[in-house]
Amino acid sequence: MADSPEYLKRKSFFDQLITVYGRKPVLEILEDSTIQVFRLHLAESNRSGGIIQQIQQLAEQRSIEICFHSRAALSRISRNSKQDQGVACDIHCPGYQTYHQALNNNASGTIIALDGITNPQNLGMIIRSVTASPADALLLPSKGTADISPLVIKASAGTVFKGNILRCDKLSQALAEFKQKGYQICTLSSHQSVPLQTFSPQTPIVFVLGNETDGVSAEVAALSDHRVGIPMANGVESLNVAVTAALIAFRLF
Repeated sequence: MADSPEYLKRKSFFDQLITVYGRKPVLEILEDSTIQVFRLHLAESNRSGGIIQQIQQLAEQRSIEICFHSRAALSRISRNSKQDQGVACDIHCPGYQTYHQALNNNASGTIIALDGITNPQNLGMIIRSVTASPADALLLPSKGTADISPLVIKASAGTVFKGNILRCDKLSQALAEFKQKGYQICTLSSHQSVPLQTFSPQTPIVFVLGNETDGVSAEVAALSDHRVGIPMANGVESLNVAVTAALIAFRLF
């Protein structure tokens, strides 16, 4: 049955999988016993020996299922045929879930959301800061935001597998649902904003960080209940978005 406890449990497990591709990233993941690898995917066309042999041996030592695929099939799994190098793996991350799961569990507190963050380095650093902070989760849309790639994983120092990441397709739609559940929405703005050091938010709240160049989109800004700014000195216009995320994630508590 589609709504049976066993089905829902299995679906929840598969919803919490992150697929990582590339020979070196997968090798480093397999070498870290604290990361729960569910399945290893290899292209049948891979030449044996070298790093491929190391990857396969590590998977066998850890009793991880190994699946062999045609090159085309592996590309569909990795979603990056140009960079997967014939290798991918599925990692189970308990904190990686859809935002609906958080809403259904009556989550409350502080969430940091990203609106159009396209730089992988920035995304990885933001994930690291939010995971290390008292913030409850990071709300990450699939549209208009960098994918969780090897560059993001490296920049996050592996914290992408440890934090609470809530997935959504369209950020504005997810934020509207959070508002219906009693959350307030706060965006960063340099105009008509409250200085961050004097802002005392009432939880639950979602704090939205905008695109590196254009800031928060008009659609998301229309949902905003508060606008907070970080005062700049010496003629500096703005901070890097990853630095801003760290300031907000820790300053709010």
